[in-house]
Amino acid sequence: MSFTVAIIGRPNVGKSTLFNRLVGKKLALVDDTPGVTRDRREGDARIGSLKFRVIDTAGLEEAFDDSLEGRMRQQTERALEEADVALMLYDARLGVTPMDSHFADWIRKSSVPVILCANKCEGKDAHAELHDAYSLGLGDPVAVSAEHGEGMGELFDLLLPYEREQEEDIPAKDRPLQLAIVGRPNAGKSTLVNKIIGEDRLLTGPEAGVTRDAISVEWEHEGQKIKLVDTAGIRRRARVQKKLEKLSVADSLRVIKMAEVVVLVIDADVSFEKQDLTIAAHVINEGRALVVAVNKWDIVKDRNAMLQHIRDKLQVSLPQVRGVPVVTMSALTGRGLEKLIPQVLRVYELWNKRISTAQLNRWLEGMLERHPPPMVKGRRLKVRYMTQVKSRPPTFSLFMSSRGELPEAYIRYLINGLREDFDMPAVPIRISPRTGKNPYAKD
Repeated sequence: MSFTVAIIGRPNVGKSTLFNRLVGKKLALVDDTPGVTRDRREGDARIGSLKFRVIDTAGLEEAFDDSLEGRMRQQTERALEEADVALMLYDARLGVTPMDSHFADWIRKSSVPVILCANKCEGKDAHAELHDAYSLGLGDPVAVSAEHGEGMGELFDLLLPYEREQEEDIPAKDRPLQLAIVGRPNAGKSTLVNKIIGEDRLLTGPEAGVTRDAISVEWEHEGQKIKLVDTAGIRRRARVQKKLEKLSVADSLRVIKMAEVVVLVIDADVSFEKQDLTIAAHVINEGRALVVAVNKWDIVKDRNAMLQHIRDKLQVSLPQVRGVPVVTMSALTGRGLEKLIPQVLRVYELWNKRISTAQLNRWLEGMLERHPPPMVKGRRLKVRYMTQVKSRPPTFSLFMSSRGELPEAYIRYLINGLREDFDMPAVPIRISPRTGKNPYAKD
């Protein structure tokens, strides 16, 4: 399992019911009587494609001695120590109780990230009372119903980053590159996958919408393992009416979320449409690296004009990512295909790029000298230092000694500087301003 989740909370809030829901089996005893669960119980859990290890715990009690309740609490504390993230449940029907508040204070002192879950939210009345949860100081509550399986999609989105953090610890050469092939219907996605792997693995045809499910294919290129995922065509939302197509589109969007690099296939016969840009923007917003593949290039008459048109559209519509590679090719004949995978591997390397804190702060000093931060309420914002907190995509924290919101325009100035000075085209770059003491400063 890629990461570990501990379910905690006071007695009788539905922890074991949620545990059973996540593991897909009735492994834990469930009853209205408080305190049924006493030991830790572990299982292999799954939400959609997300797999993890989950630990069910006894209800938290205010007992610190050698009594049964005290020993149960110790088991819960050990589960929390093992976890990468904790789900703290409370009963949304009853609202926040003093015991919930007490244990929220306790868990905030832990270094383990916490997701607050408002359980038993199968009715509208329970949703209306969620504002009480903010008093716990654990962020936005997630409305779930462990008994009925509601809210699992929201829980998937919140747990997904922990899987990605675990994946970062695995050397890139030892894991397959997750490559999604997306685009509008009939752009040639399945034909492209078949040509890449050298066999008719996927069903193709002139009809739009032949592919309905996301189909994954394992492949290897010069020693690099690649998991290719073909997806259903994504049309404009207003045109998607049938339930089956809605499910197919939702599956395609899920594949984008799980991908590392996304190849957006464009049909050169119908030019570069607004829907292509919508898909591209979605890829970038999800933090994925992007490569544009212009298919059916062999039938284009004025190639220079077409290529310039596509690049201009990308420049205007996606200013947050400059230098997205555009590969012209024919999936049917294979012409130009030899340029696609090298571009994919190049943006994948950039997507994983890390910059040392020393390099960053030497660079930051020059950027601040050229354009100091703006004035806010008569005082100039003071930027102290910068560090990269993660890759995939490159994400940076910018620490400031004075409070005040750094304007979006100044953040864009820093992002553009990072992209140019550290050669990071085509991938999203994120900067999060923070206030706090500089740990690198000398006392």
